[in-house]
Amino acid sequence: MQGSILVVEHDAATRELVAGNLRSAGYQVTRARDFSEAEALVHKLRPDVALLDWVPGTPGLTFARQLRGDRRTAHTSIIMWSPRAEEENTVAALESGADDCLAKPVSIRELLARVKAVLRRRAPERADETIDACGLRVDPAARRVISGDREVELPKTEFELLLFFVTHPGWTLTRRKLLDEIWGDDVYVEERTVDVHVRRLRRALEPLHGDLIETVRGLGYRWKSAPESVPTPALSTSVSRLVARVHDVIDSTGPQAFVA
Repeated sequence: MQGSILVVEHDAATRELVAGNLRSAGYQVTRARDFSEAEALVHKLRPDVALLDWVPGTPGLTFARQLRGDRRTAHTSIIMWSPRAEEENTVAALESGADDCLAKPVSIRELLARVKAVLRRRAPERADETIDACGLRVDPAARRVISGDREVELPKTEFELLLFFVTHPGWTLTRRKLLDEIWGDDVYVEERTVDVHVRRLRRALEPLHGDLIETVRGLGYRWKSAPESVPTPALSTSVSRLVARVHDVIDSTGPQAFVA
């Protein structure tokens, strides 16, 4: 799937037409008749895009502000569409947190293009383009990973972890942040579960790219924004394995072992 979309539309025929075309384009779609129904769904689903039917005088702006103000949905892209195209309505929508505002009627072709554009801007890990991260090629659409001249087979969780890392290079990502993004904050998972999956990911990326995931003591992990050096072929395997063992020791002993 290219992403998940919540469609809030009061008109049943329009709702079904839009949902059907979005599904045909490869998106996972959930529908809601009104904002009350949408509010009950949104925290469970945490959609990548919320497509909101809005008429001035309805709670559309309030709902958009709620999405943007809640940390669980702060990264959800918001597209509002309205039968009224006055400038003041567009400004009100954008100032309430919407990423885009469309005037009805709008063609399905334009709507799909707008959805793809906001996904690309707000959530690069959902875009279709292949990502080259320090020589590691990650194709989100095909879910393929190429390290050197070797294709790396990754389980779903390890692939999602890698995709989040490579689209946030240089960021220090706490275990809690990774749990929220990969597993979701409505699922109870021990923070040490992250360490297990990161360890598996590092080993899968050896010998060329396993050491690009750095352990940040006491916090979590960070993807190197650029390699510090390029090892020679003769040394790459042994050096990467040594680095991976060091990381494993740090992960298994925990950050408390390094606190004075």
